[in-house]
Amino acid sequence: MPQLAVFPKAYMNDLCKTGRMTVREWIDLATELPVHGLEWYAGFLEMAEETKWPEFRSLVEAHGKRIPMLCCSPDFTHPDAAFRAAEIRKQKHWIHMTSVLGGSYCRVLSGQRRPELSMDEGIALAAECIHQCLPYAQDRGITLILENHYKDDFWAYPEFAQKMDIFCRLVAAIDHPNFGVNYDPSNAFLAGEDPLELLYRISSRVVTMHASDRYLIEGTIEDLRKEETGVLGYAKRLRHGEIGKGLNDYDAIFKELHRVGFDGWISIEDGVDGMDQLRRSVTFLRSKIADYWPDFH
Repeated sequence: MPQLAVFPKAYMNDLCKTGRMTVREWIDLATELPVHGLEWYAGFLEMAEETKWPEFRSLVEAHGKRIPMLCCSPDFTHPDAAFRAAEIRKQKHWIHMTSVLGGSYCRVLSGQRRPELSMDEGIALAAECIHQCLPYAQDRGITLILENHYKDDFWAYPEFAQKMDIFCRLVAAIDHPNFGVNYDPSNAFLAGEDPLELLYRISSRVVTMHASDRYLIEGTIEDLRKEETGVLGYAKRLRHGEIGKGLNDYDAIFKELHRVGFDGWISIEDGVDGMDQLRRSVTFLRSKIADYWPDFH
Protein backbone atom coordinates (compact mmCIF):
# COMPACT_ATOMS: atom_id res chain seq x y z
CA MET A 1 0.00 0.00 0.00
CA PRO A 2 1.52 3.38 -0.94
CA GLN A 3 2.18 5.92 1.78
CA LEU A 4 2.27 9.68 1.45
CA ALA A 5 5.02 12.07 2.58
CA VAL A 6 5.75 15.78 2.14
CA PHE A 7 8.92 17.72 1.33
CA PRO A 8 9.55 21.38 2.32
CA LYS A 9 9.95 22.75 -1.20
CA ALA A 10 8.69 26.20 -0.18
CA TYR A 11 11.13 26.48 2.71
CA MET A 12 14.39 25.16 1.29
CA ASN A 13 16.11 28.54 1.40
CA ASP A 14 14.93 29.14 4.97
CA LEU A 15 16.00 25.69 6.16
CA CYS A 16 19.24 25.36 4.18
CA LYS A 17 20.66 28.88 3.78
CA THR A 18 19.21 31.63 5.94
CA GLY A 19 18.04 29.67 8.97
CA ARG A 20 14.83 31.68 9.10
CA MET A 21 12.95 28.43 9.72
CA THR A 22 14.03 25.75 12.19
CA VAL A 23 13.57 22.04 11.57
CA ARG A 24 11.24 21.90 14.54
CA GLU A 25 9.05 24.60 12.95
CA TRP A 26 8.88 22.59 9.72
CA ILE A 27 7.98 19.44 11.64
CA ASP A 28 5.18 21.29 13.45
CA LEU A 29 3.78 22.55 10.13
CA ALA A 30 4.09 19.29 8.22
CA THR A 31 2.75 16.94 10.86
CA GLU A 32 -0.56 18.81 10.83
CA LEU A 33 -1.16 17.41 7.34
CA PRO A 34 -2.91 14.05 6.78
CA VAL A 35 0.25 12.28 5.56
CA HIS A 36 2.31 9.37 6.82
CA GLY A 37 5.78 10.87 6.72
CA LEU A 38 8.21 13.71 6.07
CA GLU A 39 10.86 13.38 3.39
CA TRP A 40 14.12 14.79 4.72
CA TYR A 41 16.89 16.83 3.11
CA ALA A 42 20.52 16.30 4.02
CA GLY A 43 21.28 19.98 3.58
CA PHE A 44 19.13 21.39 6.37
CA LEU A 45 21.47 23.65 8.33
CA GLU A 46 20.75 21.89 11.60
CA MET A 47 21.64 18.49 10.14
CA ALA A 48 25.31 19.52 10.44
CA GLU A 49 25.08 18.47 14.09
CA GLU A 50 24.75 14.68 14.19
CA THR A 51 23.63 14.77 17.81
CA LYS A 52 20.37 16.38 16.63
CA TRP A 53 19.41 13.58 14.27
CA PRO A 54 17.81 11.30 16.88
CA GLU A 55 15.96 14.31 18.29
CA PHE A 56 14.41 15.11 14.90
CA ARG A 57 13.39 11.48 14.44
CA SER A 58 11.74 11.47 17.88
CA LEU A 59 9.89 14.72 17.17
CA VAL A 60 8.45 13.31 13.93
CA GLU A 61 7.57 9.95 15.44
CA ALA A 62 5.88 11.65 18.39
CA HIS A 63 3.30 12.87 15.87
CA GLY A 64 2.74 9.34 14.57
CA LYS A 65 4.75 9.98 11.39
CA ARG A 66 8.13 8.78 10.16
CA ILE A 67 11.03 9.94 8.01
CA PRO A 68 11.02 7.41 5.16
CA MET A 69 13.50 8.90 2.69
CA LEU A 70 16.42 11.28 2.50
CA CYS A 71 16.95 13.65 -0.41
CA CYS A 72 20.61 14.34 -1.16
CA SER A 73 22.65 15.08 -4.26
CA PRO A 74 25.92 13.24 -4.87
CA ASP A 75 27.92 14.36 -7.89
CA PHE A 76 29.49 11.22 -9.32
CA THR A 77 30.39 12.47 -12.80
CA HIS A 78 33.34 14.69 -11.90
CA PRO A 79 36.42 13.73 -13.94
CA ASP A 80 38.73 13.84 -10.91
CA ALA A 81 38.96 10.54 -9.00
CA ALA A 82 39.70 12.27 -5.69
CA PHE A 83 36.56 14.39 -6.08
CA ARG A 84 34.46 11.29 -6.77
CA ALA A 85 35.96 9.49 -3.75
CA ALA A 86 34.91 12.44 -1.60
CA GLU A 87 31.38 12.24 -3.04
CA ILE A 88 31.24 8.52 -2.19
CA ARG A 89 32.21 9.37 1.39
CA LYS A 90 29.43 11.98 1.44
CA GLN A 91 26.92 9.44 0.13
CA LYS A 92 27.89 6.96 2.84
CA HIS A 93 27.48 9.74 5.40
CA TRP A 94 23.98 10.37 4.04
CA ILE A 95 23.18 6.65 4.14
CA HIS A 96 24.20 6.66 7.80
CA MET A 97 22.03 9.75 8.30
CA THR A 98 19.07 7.96 6.74
CA SER A 99 19.54 5.03 9.08
CA VAL A 100 19.71 7.21 12.20
CA LEU A 101 16.57 9.06 11.10
CA GLY A 102 14.74 5.74 10.77
CA GLY A 103 14.45 5.93 6.99
CA SER A 104 14.59 3.21 4.39
CA TYR A 105 15.45 5.12 1.20
CA CYS A 106 18.36 7.41 0.36
CA ARG A 107 18.54 9.22 -2.97
CA VAL A 108 21.46 9.01 -5.34
CA LEU A 109 22.00 10.94 -8.55
CA SER A 110 24.37 10.54 -11.45
CA GLY A 111 25.98 13.97 -11.17
CA GLN A 112 26.27 17.14 -13.20
CA ARG A 113 26.19 17.14 -16.99
CA ARG A 114 29.60 18.67 -17.55
CA PRO A 115 30.21 19.71 -21.16
CA GLU A 116 33.36 17.62 -21.58
CA LEU A 117 31.70 14.36 -20.47
CA SER A 118 30.62 11.74 -23.01
CA MET A 119 27.57 9.57 -22.43
CA ASP A 120 29.57 6.38 -21.96
CA GLU A 121 32.03 8.04 -19.59
CA GLY A 122 29.29 9.53 -17.45
CA ILE A 123 27.35 6.28 -17.16
CA ALA A 124 30.50 4.37 -16.25
CA LEU A 125 31.54 6.88 -13.59
CA ALA A 126 28.09 7.11 -12.01
CA ALA A 127 27.50 3.35 -12.02
CA GLU A 128 30.91 2.69 -10.48
CA CYS A 129 30.33 5.17 -7.66
CA ILE A 130 26.82 3.87 -6.90
CA HIS A 131 28.12 0.30 -6.84
CA GLN A 132 30.74 1.34 -4.29
CA CYS A 133 28.00 2.71 -2.01
CA LEU A 134 25.64 -0.26 -2.22
CA PRO A 135 27.33 -2.65 0.27
CA TYR A 136 27.33 0.11 2.88
CA ALA A 137 23.63 0.74 2.23
CA GLN A 138 22.76 -2.96 2.30
CA ASP A 139 24.46 -3.44 5.66
CA ARG A 140 22.16 -0.73 7.08
CA GLY A 141 18.96 -1.86 5.39
CA ILE A 142 18.83 1.20 3.13
CA THR A 143 17.74 1.22 -0.51
CA LEU A 144 19.47 3.71 -2.81
CA ILE A 145 16.98 5.42 -5.12
CA LEU A 146 18.10 6.97 -8.41
CA GLU A 147 15.89 9.86 -9.49
CA ASN A 148 15.23 11.01 -13.05
CA HIS A 149 16.35 14.40 -11.87
CA TYR A 150 16.44 17.86 -13.42
CA LYS A 151 18.92 19.88 -11.40
CA ASP A 152 19.85 20.19 -7.75
CA ASP A 153 19.04 23.55 -6.16
CA PHE A 154 22.75 24.26 -5.74
CA TRP A 155 24.23 22.85 -8.98
CA ALA A 156 25.58 24.81 -11.95
CA TYR A 157 24.81 22.13 -14.57
CA PRO A 158 21.70 19.97 -15.05
CA GLU A 159 21.61 16.26 -14.21
CA PHE A 160 23.83 14.07 -16.39
CA ALA A 161 21.16 11.34 -16.61
CA GLN A 162 18.32 13.78 -17.26
CA LYS A 163 17.47 12.29 -20.64
CA MET A 164 15.45 9.08 -20.71
CA ASP A 165 17.85 6.93 -22.70
CA ILE A 166 20.80 7.78 -20.47
CA PHE A 167 18.75 7.31 -17.32
CA CYS A 168 17.49 3.91 -18.45
CA ARG A 169 21.00 2.80 -19.38
CA LEU A 170 22.25 3.78 -15.93
CA VAL A 171 19.38 1.97 -14.20
CA ALA A 172 20.06 -1.14 -16.30
CA ALA A 173 23.73 -1.03 -15.30
CA ILE A 174 22.88 -1.48 -11.59
CA ASP A 175 21.22 -4.74 -10.59
CA HIS A 176 21.09 -4.93 -6.80
CA PRO A 177 18.32 -5.63 -4.25
CA ASN A 178 19.11 -2.36 -2.47
CA PHE A 179 18.76 -0.21 -5.56
CA GLY A 180 15.68 1.21 -7.27
CA VAL A 181 14.17 4.24 -8.98
CA ASN A 182 12.61 7.36 -7.51
CA TYR A 183 10.26 8.41 -10.32
CA ASP A 184 9.48 12.11 -10.78
CA PRO A 185 7.06 12.61 -13.69
CA SER A 186 7.51 16.39 -13.86
CA ASN A 187 11.23 16.09 -14.47
CA ALA A 188 10.58 14.18 -17.69
CA PHE A 189 8.75 17.21 -19.10
CA LEU A 190 11.81 19.31 -18.35
CA ALA A 191 13.87 16.86 -20.39
CA GLY A 192 11.48 17.44 -23.28
CA GLU A 193 10.16 13.89 -22.93
CA ASP A 194 6.95 12.04 -22.08
CA PRO A 195 6.80 11.04 -18.38
CA LEU A 196 4.52 8.12 -19.19
CA GLU A 197 6.94 6.73 -21.76
CA LEU A 198 9.67 6.84 -19.13
CA LEU A 199 7.42 5.22 -16.54
CA TYR A 200 6.49 2.36 -18.87
CA ARG A 201 10.19 1.68 -19.44
CA ILE A 202 11.20 1.59 -15.76
CA SER A 203 7.99 0.94 -13.79
CA SER A 204 9.21 -2.43 -12.51
CA ARG A 205 12.20 -0.67 -10.91
CA VAL A 206 10.23 2.15 -9.24
CA VAL A 207 10.27 1.92 -5.43
CA THR A 208 9.48 5.55 -4.51
CA MET A 209 7.99 8.56 -6.26
CA HIS A 210 8.11 12.34 -6.14
CA ALA A 211 4.67 13.82 -6.81
CA SER A 212 4.74 17.28 -8.31
CA ASP A 213 3.39 19.38 -11.13
CA ARG A 214 5.51 21.80 -13.11
CA TYR A 215 4.85 24.98 -15.01
CA LEU A 216 6.86 27.39 -17.08
CA ILE A 217 5.98 30.87 -15.86
CA GLU A 218 6.81 32.22 -19.31
CA GLY A 219 8.41 31.12 -22.55
CA THR A 220 9.00 27.56 -23.72
CA ILE A 221 11.08 24.52 -22.87
CA GLU A 222 13.51 25.72 -25.53
CA ASP A 223 13.90 29.03 -23.67
CA LEU A 224 14.58 27.06 -20.50
CA ARG A 225 17.36 25.10 -22.22
CA LYS A 226 19.21 28.34 -22.91
CA GLU A 227 19.39 29.42 -19.27
CA GLU A 228 19.71 26.18 -17.29
CA THR A 229 23.49 25.71 -17.62
CA GLY A 230 26.16 27.60 -15.72
CA VAL A 231 23.75 29.20 -13.25
CA LEU A 232 23.25 27.91 -9.73
CA GLY A 233 19.85 26.37 -9.06
CA TYR A 234 16.68 26.36 -11.11
CA ALA A 235 16.09 28.75 -14.00
CA LYS A 236 13.88 31.72 -13.08
CA ARG A 237 11.12 30.79 -15.52
CA LEU A 238 10.64 27.36 -13.90
CA ARG A 239 7.98 26.82 -11.24
CA HIS A 240 6.59 24.04 -9.10
CA GLY A 241 2.79 24.22 -8.92
CA GLU A 242 -0.25 22.74 -7.26
CA ILE A 243 -0.58 19.02 -7.95
CA GLY A 244 -3.49 18.12 -10.19
CA LYS A 245 -3.45 21.45 -12.01
CA GLY A 246 -0.35 20.96 -14.14
CA LEU A 247 0.68 18.72 -17.01
CA ASN A 248 0.88 15.33 -15.28
CA ASP A 249 -1.72 12.61 -15.87
CA TYR A 250 -1.94 11.07 -12.41
CA ASP A 251 -4.61 8.57 -13.46
CA ALA A 252 -2.26 7.07 -16.03
CA ILE A 253 0.68 7.20 -13.60
CA PHE A 254 -1.12 5.46 -10.77
CA LYS A 255 -2.74 2.93 -13.09
CA GLU A 256 0.71 1.80 -14.22
CA LEU A 257 2.19 1.82 -10.72
CA HIS A 258 -0.76 -0.23 -9.45
CA ARG A 259 -0.30 -2.67 -12.33
CA VAL A 260 3.30 -3.43 -11.32
CA GLY A 261 2.44 -3.78 -7.62
CA PHE A 262 3.97 -0.52 -6.38
CA ASP A 263 3.66 -0.14 -2.62
CA GLY A 264 6.26 2.50 -1.81
CA TRP A 265 6.36 6.09 -0.61
CA ILE A 266 4.99 8.97 -2.66
CA SER A 267 6.54 12.25 -1.51
CA ILE A 268 4.95 15.57 -2.44
CA GLU A 269 7.33 18.20 -3.81
CA ASP A 270 4.99 21.12 -3.80
CA GLY A 271 3.71 24.02 -1.72
CA VAL A 272 5.98 26.71 -3.16
CA ASP A 273 3.16 29.19 -2.51
CA GLY A 274 2.62 28.13 1.08
CA MET A 275 0.91 25.56 3.24
CA ASP A 276 -2.57 26.12 1.80
CA GLN A 277 -1.30 25.05 -1.60
CA LEU A 278 0.49 22.04 -0.12
CA ARG A 279 -2.68 21.09 1.75
CA ARG A 280 -4.67 21.13 -1.49
CA SER A 281 -2.05 18.93 -3.14
CA VAL A 282 -2.29 16.46 -0.25
CA THR A 283 -6.07 16.37 -0.63
CA PHE A 284 -5.82 15.75 -4.37
CA LEU A 285 -3.29 12.95 -4.02
CA ARG A 286 -5.10 11.21 -1.17
CA SER A 287 -8.23 11.07 -3.30
CA LYS A 288 -6.39 9.96 -6.43
CA ILE A 289 -4.36 7.26 -4.64
CA ALA A 290 -7.55 5.87 -3.11
CA ASP A 291 -9.01 5.46 -6.61
CA TYR A 292 -6.32 2.88 -7.37
CA TRP A 293 -5.60 1.50 -3.88
CA PRO A 294 -9.05 1.48 -2.23
CA ASP A 295 -7.62 0.42 1.15
CA PHE A 296 -5.45 3.54 1.30
CA HIS A 297 -6.12 5.67 4.37
